Amino acid sequence: MPYFTPLEIEQLSEKQRGKLSLSQEEKARQQACAFIEAVGAKIGFPRKTIATAQNLYHRFHLFFPRSKEPSYLDVSLAALCVSTKMHDTLKKPRELIMTAYAIRMPELAAKSKVAGEVDIDPNIVESDRERIIGVERLMLETICFNFNSRMPFLYVIKIGRAFGATKKLTKLTWRLCIDSFRTLINLQYPPHVVALGCMYLAALLCSFEQGTSPDRPGYNNAHQIAATLGKPGQWEQEFQTQVQDLQEIAHAIIDLLIQGAQNPHANMSPSTPQSPHPNRIPRNSSKPEPPPVPYKADQLMRLKIVMREQEYPPKIRESAAPGDLPDAMFLGKNEGTVRSLHARFIYALLRCCTF
Repeated sequence: MPYFTPLEIEQLSEKQRGKLSLSQEEKARQQACAFIEAVGAKIGFPRKTIATAQNLYHRFHLFFPRSKEPSYLDVSLAALCVSTKMHDTLKKPRELIMTAYAIRMPELAAKSKVAGEVDIDPNIVESDRERIIGVERLMLETICFNFNSRMPFLYVIKIGRAFGATKKLTKLTWRLCIDSFRTLINLQYPPHVVALGCMYLAALLCSFEQGTSPDRPGYNNAHQIAATLGKPGQWEQEFQTQVQDLQEIAHAIIDLLIQGAQNPHANMSPSTPQSPHPNRIPRNSSKPEPPPVPYKADQLMRLKIVMREQEYPPKIRESAAPGDLPDAMFLGKNEGTVRSLHARFIYALLRCCTF
């Protein structure tokens, strides 16, 4: 699937945002990503299935507006349905729906005779299933029926070895790659560039306002890796990217981390219901506190300011589609199908597959 430029992302997002503000759009995006994370974790999907579903959700709303119909719940479950087919982790839509009900209504799930399920009218479940299948068809159009999916996680291990990163730094890079799917950067950059950008940010987080750690034989510390990736060098030609790309990826993830540090409850995945047992926590007990945030908001803001002061001028990315299309054709007029949306992107998509 082709990647979008920042300008294309901005144009498409503005078109589909409607009356929502930027903050409301971001809140809706994080809410959907947390819901996908919760459903995927409860069912036991591998990370690649959950990450792909989050990416599909972002791509869907580049072509279809954020409105009450379909709701973010339907779009999220449809994204999971498509993702399970892409990674051969198939689950029936009914199982996804019942898991979603259990997450959304934990009290009813606790009362259910079947552990982990909610007693719902079968007609309602069937109506939900048909609606999700309808959204799934639209989502398949947005990816042009291309079931290939590349993840940055495999590149994390290889890049960590190439730069001599410690196991701790590689683990942090992996976690940042997981967080990257809550943003739009995986729609803009290939997976190896995302992994490299996460490695750069991980090195910055481990070295910013931190003393120099003692050198370990055969490894480079975070200060050395951050200094290497923070300026142009031979690595750009080796990994087919530029330092400006890593900076943009780092800023996008830092913004997400700042948002999570300022409001820990905002990015928490919904709590999953517990199976009834004698030692279950009473209903009137206080809700569990969110896990401590590893980085404070003011520390992340200071890091962001330092990065802005030292960053290189952004590079201009050209679209893969021809640039002589009239502006009136950039955004589609028919909201019902992606075939009439954004002629520039459809041209690029058609180069990859055939309807």
